[in-house]
Amino acid sequence: MYSDIRILKDIIENTPLPIAVYTGSKLKIELVNTAMIRAWGKGDDIVGKYYLDILPEVKKEKFFDQATTVLSTGVPFHGENKKVDLVINGTIKSHYFNYSFIPLFDSEGKVYGVMNTGVDVTDLYLAKQQIQNVEERLRIAVQSSGIGTYEIDLLTKEIKTCDNFDAIMCSENTSNIEELFSKLHPDDLFAREKAIKESKNTGLISYETRIIHKTCSKWIKVSGKIICDENDFPIKVIGSIIDIHEHKQFQEELKKQVEQNTIELRRSNDDLLHFANVVSHDLREPVRKIKIFNGLIRNDKEANFSEGIIKYQNKIDQSAERMQNIIEGILTYSTMDKNKQPFEKIYLNEVIESIKTDLELIINEKDAILIIGELPVIEGAPILISQLFYNLIHNSLKFSKAEEPPKILISGRVVKIDKSDCVEITIKDNGIGLDETYAEKIFNAFERLHSKDQYEGNGLGLSLCRKIVKRHHGTITARGEINNGSEFTVTLPLKQKEYMM
Repeated sequence: MYSDIRILKDIIENTPLPIAVYTGSKLKIELVNTAMIRAWGKGDDIVGKYYLDILPEVKKEKFFDQATTVLSTGVPFHGENKKVDLVINGTIKSHYFNYSFIPLFDSEGKVYGVMNTGVDVTDLYLAKQQIQNVEERLRIAVQSSGIGTYEIDLLTKEIKTCDNFDAIMCSENTSNIEELFSKLHPDDLFAREKAIKESKNTGLISYETRIIHKTCSKWIKVSGKIICDENDFPIKVIGSIIDIHEHKQFQEELKKQVEQNTIELRRSNDDLLHFANVVSHDLREPVRKIKIFNGLIRNDKEANFSEGIIKYQNKIDQSAERMQNIIEGILTYSTMDKNKQPFEKIYLNEVIESIKTDLELIINEKDAILIIGELPVIEGAPILISQLFYNLIHNSLKFSKAEEPPKILISGRVVKIDKSDCVEITIKDNGIGLDETYAEKIFNAFERLHSKDQYEGNGLGLSLCRKIVKRHHGTITARGEINNGSEFTVTLPLKQKEYMM
């Protein structure tokens, strides 16, 4: 049979809790288990030596005095989270201990020794400190962000809040939930009830409401998450509130401005519509008279016109007829509801031929050569598409070189863009070219790269081209070199949406 002493020694030796026993005023080490030896890191030859001889690095600490006080008074001492710098294997390392000095009494009740127990809580202490640091940083971040946080216990109805919450809610006493809810604007209670109802499925709460109080009135946004226990029973709500009053005021002001701008835009559109009607009506009469008087001249039987004069009379008729068609088209376009105006089929080669007729004088004057490839049929607004290519061709004729006849090459090919069939049309010339630095800038309204003394124009032609192309859901780009011609590329869908945007 093992003796009680043997069993006790085995227990002390094998327990994972560090244990040592000291006696005498110098704290002679009478007993020490493996766990304490490991904690000290001083080797196995320790028994019989004195405490401060083994741990000289703790002389500046109060451990020795605490132990001798227990030895003299018989009153135990307990310490928590005490930092100790121990030299282990020649290296100083900081540790944190929970420890005790417990008096040992003999049969006569006198203290004969002190038992020292300790637990290394370094990892636990550092983890706790890290958590506290994170919580402190989070608290500072929340405080500086202006967000108010809250936590509601659904069982006790208690609520915990931060200072920001109290400031936003204009409240000093946040313990009464019903009092807080009473500050919500009556007209916004439906929004809250709806959010609570939806939260049963989503677990999330979100709504906007006004709070009304004798000292303040403002809009806030409430967010929250429902926390459930292991049985999916709601026990808590945690969340935040944000003061969105300025944001709401900005929205209201923006809404007023949009409404005012809409009214002004409608008025402007009405004015433009009236202007288009007046202009179209006023232009009809002179064109009609040109046709009448030209017809009277042609039918004058006493006049003997040469073939050249007759040719010019025919051209006057053609131009007057085309002008009349343009006026009618403008009038029709301006009076139609833009949201319901259908696109039409446009034969691009016919459009280019009509433009050649319109520009016949400048073409002949400059001995210009136009080479036109086969172009497809597209959908669009005929007046706008005609204006688009008129501007581009006229642009090439206008910016030609003085010493060289203009040569304009117009080609097209069908391409796929975003799974849609499109036509890519290129208008390339041999004119004065352009600096590619300004390849995008030339599409700005009233932008001119040359003075009016050099080349006439108002700087609106290419700007209008881009607007027309955008209206047809296409793109237009420019490239070129100085003194080496320009190239404009227009990309348009073959088929448009059902109605014009």
